[in-house]
Amino acid sequence: MEEKKKIVSEIIDYVETNLSFPERLNVEEIARHAGYSRFHLNRVFSQTTGSTIHQYIKKQRLQQAAVKLLEGKESIAAISLEAAYQSQQAFSLAFKQEYGCTPMAYRNAGIHIEISKQNVVKMETGVWRCAA
Repeated sequence: MEEKKKIVSEIIDYVETNLSFPERLNVEEIARHAGYSRFHLNRVFSQTTGSTIHQYIKKQRLQQAAVKLLEGKESIAAISLEAAYQSQQAFSLAFKQEYGCTPMAYRNAGIHIEISKQNVVKMETGVWRCAA
């Protein structure tokens, strides 16, 4: 079990370090970096966290986007592109599914609770949601 936690911790560190580099954040590249097959890596990550690597990356990108929304310096379209979404519409849909409101409503609310690394590993999000 300790070995699995170590692998997951390494994956999380790699993802957090490379969030700005979408080409490095595919399961193939992560597996190559970790020295495991993508199947083994996904299995270990899913068993430990209850989430796939792809889902974790998506949550982290949305988390980063949420922070940028509150800073209010960039347009939502620019933030959606930085979060590696093909369109603002796709970003808004994913954001609403995660946070319960649109990016604009989130920006206007001005509240953000960061997902901690420990909570992500347990997949207990603890994220504030716009809607009940």
